Amino acid sequence: METFRTPISIPKSKIKINYLSQIMFMGSCFSENIGNKLVETKFAIDNNPFGIVYNPISIKRTIVRLLDGCEYLKDELSNNEDLWCSFDHHGRFSDINQTVCLSSINQQFTKSKENLLKTNILFLTFGTAYVYYLKSTGQVVSNCHKFNAHIFDRKRITVNEIVDEYTTLIKRLKQANPNISIVFTVSPVRHWTDGAHENQISKSILLLAIDQLCGAFPQTFYFPSYEIMLDDLRDYRFYSDDMFHPNTLAISYIWQQFVECFIDSTTNDIMSEIQSIVSARNHRPFNAQSEQYKAFARKNLEKINRLQNQFDISFNDEKNYFMSFLE
Repeated sequence: METFRTPISIPKSKIKINYLSQIMFMGSCFSENIGNKLVETKFAIDNNPFGIVYNPISIKRTIVRLLDGCEYLKDELSNNEDLWCSFDHHGRFSDINQTVCLSSINQQFTKSKENLLKTNILFLTFGTAYVYYLKSTGQVVSNCHKFNAHIFDRKRITVNEIVDEYTTLIKRLKQANPNISIVFTVSPVRHWTDGAHENQISKSILLLAIDQLCGAFPQTFYFPSYEIMLDDLRDYRFYSDDMFHPNTLAISYIWQQFVECFIDSTTNDIMSEIQSIVSARNHRPFNAQSEQYKAFARKNLEKINRLQNQFDISFNDEKNYFMSFLE
């Protein structure tokens, strides 16, 4: 039987995820999408502690800041359209109140600087090779926050620049955390404002740089989310309404490939059991007062207690929910 598609052959990674792993995702939309899937299945994950960051230089800058351990100061915040923001952070940290904005940034920063030193697997997703710099200071920005374009310089970085920056970064990460492994990905989201040709050049730069880094450092791996979307799925029915972002079906497919690559059968079985508990909690009971549903609640509490004895997994919400039917 003919196969009317071009499936991507993905080697099984030697880097494996299990419920003892400490995981951090940083970067573009892939980090959000796959990271959220791991959050839903209760892996220990710090997902995009600065919010979505698109370019490799900004990602590096935020990691170095975590390694340096320097919390943010008020004079590092900027104001635009009555919102306080940080040029290192996504807009989800912005607030009309400067103190609230700074507190939100530093609360996450404090957690993440500690998490980075415990992280076993760091996933880095590059979105674009185009970088914006503040003209006044030369600072690389992660997000322009709708400031007027004339205050920024825009530059397309080179393969060598990325390799040089990350060679230094990976060496420093290994010194701070010898057990860390790094997985690189390239976001399948096209940056169409750059133009079709410029987007392809940008993605090619990212791919070539990652290839050099993976060849230079052990305990690094490339996961082909970009190729899965563009070469395997390869159809606009897998895109959202904007025709640029993967839709729910595409994200689920890439997630399946991710699971097959990084998660072994034993961990997959545990993950399935956790998913059943989460689904049971989210399912509205037909008759919550029936003995049948109470037995169902007890069964789920037994599963939760067993898993909590094996792993450091928080089931507080699920546990409180099921216990409420037994009071």
